[in-house]
Amino acid sequence: MNFDNQSPSENTDGSDHVRRAIKIVGSGVALAERLGVTPVSLNNWASGKRPVPIIRCVEIEEITGGQVTRKQLRPDDWHQIWPELREKY
Repeated sequence: MNFDNQSPSENTDGSDHVRRAIKIVGSGVALAERLGVTPVSLNNWASGKRPVPIIRCVEIEEITGGQVTRKQLRPDDWHQIWPELREKY
């Protein structure tokens, strides 16, 4: 599967950050293997067809050493999923 030819999304679904995680790891196949998912599933996230599952967001954040965060992967609902990540003023 070719993950590099995805056009940048204009929405805020986190797919751009999935593609960035793929580049950080080296390939879509390598990231899929590390996550224990199929390349097809990863492609669905990278293309914005499906959201990144919550548990995978945490794993991607860990695999990328924090270069891609849960907040970036789930921009619309991260504050509901991980309320502890909200900034406290």
